[in-house]
Amino acid sequence: MKIRIVDAFTDRPFAGNPAGVVILDSGPFPAADRLQLIASEVNLSETAFLHPLPPGGEADFALRWFTPAAEVDLCGHATLAAAHVLHTTGAAVGTVRHATRSGVLRTTAHDDGTLTLDFPTAPLTPVAAPPGLADALGAEPLSLHDTGEHVGDLLAELADEAAVRALRPDFRALAGCSRRGVIATAPAADPTGGYDFVSRGFFPAVGIDEDPVTGSAHTALAPFWSARFGRDDLVGLQASARAGLVRTSLRGGRTLLTGGAVTVIDGELLTGL
Repeated sequence: MKIRIVDAFTDRPFAGNPAGVVILDSGPFPAADRLQLIASEVNLSETAFLHPLPPGGEADFALRWFTPAAEVDLCGHATLAAAHVLHTTGAAVGTVRHATRSGVLRTTAHDDGTLTLDFPTAPLTPVAAPPGLADALGAEPLSLHDTGEHVGDLLAELADEAAVRALRPDFRALAGCSRRGVIATAPAADPTGGYDFVSRGFFPAVGIDEDPVTGSAHTALAPFWSARFGRDDLVGLQASARAGLVRTSLRGGRTLLTGGAVTVIDGELLTGL
């Protein structure tokens, strides 16, 4: 069985966010504990598992995502990676529908090699900071929002881009501050620099101290910054060590996330599922 490592939200290898991708020949999925063992062995922020569904239904593939420690409801970069594998191997063309724990998600391939994810827009609810958040994060947020059931993060607005880049969180303390993680964000220091806002994502509660590029977080970042800038189409830079760009398009209850992907490892899973 093939297993691939794909760098997502980038146009070059060894940048963006790497994800494992395992495409099964048919369903149903193996036991969750077996998928979790494989994701733990891959040891990337997420590994995507998918299998084809019978024709004529509401979706073409079933899709699940696992971190090294837990299954998650929504993952952008591993969905992008999975769609990239489907299209580059000829297993799919055009728009593909994925049945997931967050409903049916669509991915569309473009002629330039990029792909667009059609995800639900995260609801934003202003909240008070939980005790110890500022100390754990290493900065005092200007505002704080809950991002809803499926994303499960706190969105923390900081003073400026420099503050986001300078963060050195206490991950052990931060793990108790939210259901999944904390997204720190600020406007771009230079509006002509090719991106409109900057972010970093910390998810120690699910085994990921810092995620290189978090697609699902941009379903919350898009409505937050679109309201501030008065524009539906923006570009976000996730300023991790690997870094990656996510083009966001707010479409009411849906958010479109566009980026590139590169397969860097094409291997074989030698143990049975």
